[in-house]
Amino acid sequence: MARMFVPGPVDVAPQVFEAMSKPVLPHRSKEYEAIFQRAAKKCEDLFFTKYRVFIGTHSGSGMQETGIRNLVQKDVLSCINGAFSERWYTVAVSNGKQADRLESEWGKPIDPDPLREALKNKHYEAVTIVHNETSTGLENPVEELCQVIKEVSPDTMIMVDAVSSLAGTKIEMDAWGIDFLLTSSQKCLALPPGLSLAGTTDRALEKAKTVENRGWYFDLLTMENHRIKNSTAMTSAVTLVYGLDFQLDRIFEEGLDARFARHTAMSKRVYDWAVERGMESYADEKYRSKTVATVKNTRNIDIPKLNAFLLERGMRIANGYGNLKNNTFRIATMGETQLSDVNELLSYIDEFMK
Repeated sequence: MARMFVPGPVDVAPQVFEAMSKPVLPHRSKEYEAIFQRAAKKCEDLFFTKYRVFIGTHSGSGMQETGIRNLVQKDVLSCINGAFSERWYTVAVSNGKQADRLESEWGKPIDPDPLREALKNKHYEAVTIVHNETSTGLENPVEELCQVIKEVSPDTMIMVDAVSSLAGTKIEMDAWGIDFLLTSSQKCLALPPGLSLAGTTDRALEKAKTVENRGWYFDLLTMENHRIKNSTAMTSAVTLVYGLDFQLDRIFEEGLDARFARHTAMSKRVYDWAVERGMESYADEKYRSKTVATVKNTRNIDIPKLNAFLLERGMRIANGYGNLKNNTFRIATMGETQLSDVNELLSYIDEFMK
């Protein structure tokens, strides 16, 4: 069924669209509030948390801003090794925070040792980390980084962007000690764009109480007050929440371990194929993403021409992101995609290269 191999938006199953086509309910109705709260409760299992998961009507970037506005009064350390970790830094600066950079080369993971030194040299209210860099196809060692933060600066908030990996690989929010874990609907959840989710600890809410100028739309305390009472402070994306509620049942029916294994197998297939053809992953082999395979374009494939060829066959892949355009290409293996879909795609790329 799945034909799009771009890292979001991804293909959405017809039955999900069908679930979303139910009549729109008033977002303050008891019927809708029951659906909203049911979906939010299911999210807790997906996040491996005992805490609440907020459902926002915006993209993952909105939740990046939510984290910055609520958990940082002044000092934040941004771990940067790709375009989306760079964005989180930009969000912090644009909100008037004193943001410092801990940088690693694109394609290389954030190293725990420099993080340890940075935390020893200065106290930070929060650290921002991207779990899965969509731009480079790299998965950062977040569990290890969390251990360093808890060891050196236990009161520092840990904020993690898992936009392109949550629901495609196992991320244990509570066990790893993450305070604020965010994702979006249009990636591994295989829903249309428009929802963001954020697992948020009690500790994070207590921190938010001490932070001034949190704004209104992104205020966690306002979100929490309405979550307890009914649903959201503002109009909810009603039909998308129908889809989320339905899709979570499908995800748990497949089984989380089975789902994670499927994503790993599909990405491995892409990497193996690339190596067999004289190419390699852009990210270090040990840190390759399980949901977005970014491949060095060492064969100088004309990516726009390849995509034109693939579109005639009802498929598309993604060019490299930003400065990596044409030097890399990305094949997303997430959501509804199956190994048979990946095999078919790769056979067409082979045909094009011949």
